[in-house]
Amino acid sequence: MIADRRQFLRATGTAFAALAASGCMRQGLATAPGTASYGPLLPDPNGVIDLPAGFTYRVLSSLGDAMSDGATVPDHADGMGCFDLGNGKLALVRNHELMPNQDGGGASGLAYDTVARSLVPLPGGTTTLVLDAATLTVERQFRSLSGTIRNCAGGITPWGSWLTCEENLMKADGRINKDHGWVFEVPASATGPVDPVPYKAMGRFNHEAACVDPATGIVYQTEDREDGLVYRFIPNVKGRLAEGGRLQALAIDGVPDARNWNGAGFAPEAWHAARWVDLDNPEAPDDDLRKRGAAAGATLFARGEGLWMGEGEAYFACTSGGAAKLGQIFRLRPQATGQDRLQLFFESTSIEQYNFGDNLTVAPNGHLVVCEDQYTENVQNHLRGITPGGVAYPLALSRSDTEWAGACFSPDGKWLFVNQFRPTKTVAITGPWMA
Repeated sequence: MIADRRQFLRATGTAFAALAASGCMRQGLATAPGTASYGPLLPDPNGVIDLPAGFTYRVLSSLGDAMSDGATVPDHADGMGCFDLGNGKLALVRNHELMPNQDGGGASGLAYDTVARSLVPLPGGTTTLVLDAATLTVERQFRSLSGTIRNCAGGITPWGSWLTCEENLMKADGRINKDHGWVFEVPASATGPVDPVPYKAMGRFNHEAACVDPATGIVYQTEDREDGLVYRFIPNVKGRLAEGGRLQALAIDGVPDARNWNGAGFAPEAWHAARWVDLDNPEAPDDDLRKRGAAAGATLFARGEGLWMGEGEAYFACTSGGAAKLGQIFRLRPQATGQDRLQLFFESTSIEQYNFGDNLTVAPNGHLVVCEDQYTENVQNHLRGITPGGVAYPLALSRSDTEWAGACFSPDGKWLFVNQFRPTKTVAITGPWMA
């Protein structure tokens, strides 16, 4: 299947080829053994990020910075995608996981929804940073989507856009005007607020992340619920999600529960045949998609969060999965013929090893880079690397009491872009990624 996928990527047009060449879509973990660790983390004299020797960082954007549109950088920076705009420019499209009573930095213009009596746009949505690829100078940053709630994660598309997902199911109630719980699309080339169109056929649920298989155009989605499902959306027209499609949920026969909370259910490393359960009424006004899916045989996952498409396979994190409830990572291989395959790739057994993994991406050397997202009395959130052999190691430590989010690589694989959630800080980290 991987060989077929490589042939496909060579044969596709420039959009898919650019994605395959960029850090926004990298090879699967099985293709590069790499190193087991970059060494111990060294204290940052500036008190921001501890990194191994040979790595450095720079801050690109922070909460309250003035933006090009007259607004300021909002808080709660979450999922993010990197895009090559051509002509030496990059775009970072960045989510903001904000609730209706929080500050959106002065968002205005086109908006999906507004506060009912004031018609002020709801503060969730996205901002876009346009960078000089050579210097990483921020040339412009601006609101690119407004009027949504809790834009948590999302995913890049092969046609150059960001799918931004609402992790919220508020309904029109006299305080807000519309129902929420949707996926929206933001072209990386946007120069201002886009027309916000909810893709209702993709389902109304507690969305987390999305990724697109470039071979088929199928979109995979995670659900941040303790009894969540994993979904796929088969579009009626490949690359045109607004034209509708079919929503399904992942099922592993004989394994109704992959959370392993009782220490059994889904064995690590073994591959399992997967099938997909059709779901009707995807707009789900009663927030019951996961319940209807489970009743039809779909498998439960514990807080599905980060989701990234590698070459021929997707990886997704389940934040509280596993016998220790510290996190799991699954690997899904779509098949051109026959049943798809699913593997429990990693399950944490201790806080020191890995604690509540959330957003993730694939590094140039084939390792996973996972953002930790836990809030305890002594918050210590790391970026974790995970080798192709399933060994976790510390890659970076945030010196702030906040989570990491939105990890993605530049097209040349030199820079890892990542967010600190609150206060918003978008940073770029460089080092020997190919080691």
